[in-house]
Amino acid sequence: MPAHVDAPERLPQPSVAEMDLPVVLDALSDPIRLAILHRYLVDAAGGERSCGWVGIDRPKSTLTHHFRVLREAGLLEQHLEGLTRISRVRVDDVQQRFPGLLDLVLDWQVPAALLREGLES
Repeated sequence: MPAHVDAPERLPQPSVAEMDLPVVLDALSDPIRLAILHRYLVDAAGGERSCGWVGIDRPKSTLTHHFRVLREAGLLEQHLEGLTRISRVRVDDVQQRFPGLLDLVLDWQVPAALLREGLES
């Protein structure tokens, strides 16, 4: 008999239809959250990465907050693997709901101050 393997626990996120432009823009109004999304788009190439992979020198609780805001806006999908949160950009969903938005994020230049804090683009 095959062993039962549990699917990763997906954290709550809005459906494509529930994604709200003011909520998305509010999530992206913070330079750290914008930098997180930019890093995932540029360096993760649509793949999944742990939250710690981003490399921003901030307390874990602060980064958890930023990732939660991005997830609740519908920009990121997250699931748990043990105690680790794995994230990826919901590229297809965001492109469907807000065509061109992710292109703007990709064109954005990460400020030098954030690069000095440990975020490398």
